[in-house]
Amino acid sequence: MYSPLNTVIIGFGLVGRVFHAPLIRHTDGLTLRGVVSSRPDDVHADLPDIKVYPEAEQALKDPEVDLIVIATPNDTHAELALAALEAGKHVVIDKPATLDRAELERIIDTARRVKRMVSVFQNRRWDADFLTLKGLLDAGRLGHPTRSHLHFDRFRPEVRDRWRERPGPGSGGWYDLGSHLADQALTLFGTPRGVYADLATLRPGGGAVDYFHVLLRYDHHRVVLSSHALSAHDSLRYAIDGTRASYIKHGIDTQEQTLRDGGTPGQPGWGEDPVRGTLYHGETGDSESIDNAQGEYRAYYANIVAHLHGDADLAVTPEQALDVMRVIDAAHESSATGREVEF
Repeated sequence: MYSPLNTVIIGFGLVGRVFHAPLIRHTDGLTLRGVVSSRPDDVHADLPDIKVYPEAEQALKDPEVDLIVIATPNDTHAELALAALEAGKHVVIDKPATLDRAELERIIDTARRVKRMVSVFQNRRWDADFLTLKGLLDAGRLGHPTRSHLHFDRFRPEVRDRWRERPGPGSGGWYDLGSHLADQALTLFGTPRGVYADLATLRPGGGAVDYFHVLLRYDHHRVVLSSHALSAHDSLRYAIDGTRASYIKHGIDTQEQTLRDGGTPGQPGWGEDPVRGTLYHGETGDSESIDNAQGEYRAYYANIVAHLHGDADLAVTPEQALDVMRVIDAAHESSATGREVEF
């Protein structure tokens, strides 16, 4: 058992309320000490006993606070992270880490100077289907991957009046969902040779990117990261072709919906994905239904606890986050110029 790390979330919108607060409260070794929000009534409606700081500065000055979690709009991440590190706090930043690679480099340099941890919340490394796919690849069941599709489609025809869907720095699906897919691709396959991207706004009245098709080029492998906000069918999640077999998976991990529905991390059925993928064996033509691993978003925060107590390497490192930002930046450049950006 670890002595608890006092944690404060800055921001209590969807991400802070639905993801971070429940996961922190149900991870051994963490205590949710407070929330920074200008709407204390909203916080107390969900968390009646939690301290609310009106301003981030008050939380950063609190000597009892060990860990700051930044769950604010993307264009505020860098400023808040730098201030928290300078105040001597460890920092978790919700994805995407920053608006670009240069901002993240400043954060990493500061963290090294003040000897504090910084990590980026990439919870979808602990999706049930991603863990299943990673297990198949690690076991060599697909052989060498040659063509991979990683999709994150939704059906959201109405453009909502919120910062993620309005024009502005850090808005749009490429920052939001693309950062998940880029992290998954880099985790599975490493750094590509080049990036070619088409980023677009396709919904009538849309103001931010709601479609992307990003091609990562490897020596003997092509990886497509794809998302569309007007996909009404049972969306493809993964399609991986290898030299031995192919793996196809539809549907999406259930943990986010459980949290949105007010469920509790660790409750019966937590992290279980009922939609199985299928492995197609190339030589025999046989197919095999594959059981999903159990998803577990709390593993991200459990790793933070173990790392800060000196018992584990950091799972999502600043260097990995920097590689994701490199892909994000390259896709913006490629889409603007119509050319591949080589690494």
